[in-house]
Amino acid sequence: VILDRSERSFTLMRPISILTATSIAILAALPGTAFSAEKRAFDQAAFQAAQAQGRSIVVDISAPWCPTCRAQAPIIESLAQDPSFSDTVIFQVDFDGQKDAVRALGARMQSTIIGYDGSRETGRSVGDTNSASIEALFRSTLGGRS
Repeated sequence: VILDRSERSFTLMRPISILTATSIAILAALPGTAFSAEKRAFDQAAFQAAQAQGRSIVVDISAPWCPTCRAQAPIIESLAQDPSFSDTVIFQVDFDGQKDAVRALGARMQSTIIGYDGSRETGRSVGDTNSASIEALFRSTLGGRS
């Protein structure tokens, strides 16, 4: 039992309460929690389902050998952790390994980022490494949900 003597009052806090509060704080800080965007490999069926549900969607088309993609990655990861985008789905497309998806999305190059608000494309960028403009593309997917 811990005594809190702040403001001339005594509050008894049970160890289980402290443990619960600590656990919640730790979970909130971990990547992949309910406070971050959902990141997943691109799958046509899942993409279409997200569109049908009216979800906020970002498609990241990248290649491991691409220096521009490597520069975009930490920006996208940071935005994925932003609570503003907690309902966003980020689909990651392998430029070399998912050529059918690349063609279906109308992309011609790696380092392409496409935003959707449901089935409506809201923006597209190629080769952009400016964090403010990538964030603007993410925000465009929110519609009136921001």
